[in-house]
Amino acid sequence: MATKMRLSPSDRVFYLVDYLLLLFCGVVVLLPLLNVFAQSLSDPQSVISGRVKFWPRHFTLSTFDLILKNKNIIIGYVNTLFYASVGTVINLIITVMCAYPLSRQEFVGRNVFMVIFAFTMMFSGGMIPTYIIIKNLGLLDTRWVMILPSGMAVWNMILARTFFQNTIPKELYESAELDGASDIRVLISMVLPLSGPILAVLTLFYAVSTHWNAYFDAMMYLRSQRLFNIQLILRNAMANIEALLHQTGDLGQIVQNLALMEASKYVIIVISMLPVLIIYPFVQKYFIKGIMIGAIKG
Repeated sequence: MATKMRLSPSDRVFYLVDYLLLLFCGVVVLLPLLNVFAQSLSDPQSVISGRVKFWPRHFTLSTFDLILKNKNIIIGYVNTLFYASVGTVINLIITVMCAYPLSRQEFVGRNVFMVIFAFTMMFSGGMIPTYIIIKNLGLLDTRWVMILPSGMAVWNMILARTFFQNTIPKELYESAELDGASDIRVLISMVLPLSGPILAVLTLFYAVSTHWNAYFDAMMYLRSQRLFNIQLILRNAMANIEALLHQTGDLGQIVQNLALMEASKYVIIVISMLPVLIIYPFVQKYFIKGIMIGAIKG
């Protein structure tokens, strides 16, 4: 039977402080989320009056109904899912294709390539040259403009390279070579099945940071509303509500529209972040493993 290790007084103090600190961090993160959800489910008049804290007052879904009646919301969700899914697959393919050879000591010139990749992390052409290049490539106002320009993040590639170096044993490569396996066969049949944690982390990074929140890229490069992602459509919906606020001269109507605009802000936040909150718990354990890459040496 397993015996429980006896903790020293100093260890008990350490664990107590650790738990209190984690509890404090959890409260700091959780309370704003509860406030946002409570505001989104409350009557607009209660929201604008500042009476809503962490529990809805005069529960209503009318603001959600108003926002979701906009048919462009569905179009935006479909577009965003397309950008996030297809874009993330392309990101993973390019990242692994770069990281795997750079992790092999047999690859001649890998340090030179790493310097070139690292250089792009510190220096870039800037917004205007990037826009000109994208325009000359004919990518403006196409779906691919939301996918191809962000094909790979160098930092993510370095994470994958470090994982391959520290996790995949050299003996595995040697045994595969003795069996006559090619590099591509080794990558597909042996390396990738052992790389679940880093692939899950990269998927989360690319899907959320690169594609789901790509508001500025959509605003810069897209003109057709049928191509807008959810972030840009929600921003336009918010702008329409603000325009409605200034179209009437009736004081009562102005107050009502102002309350609706304030409640809509919270509804838009919930709509945009809810999918991420649903997905994250399923990849959390891989995320924790991924952020520890390179921390343990043996």
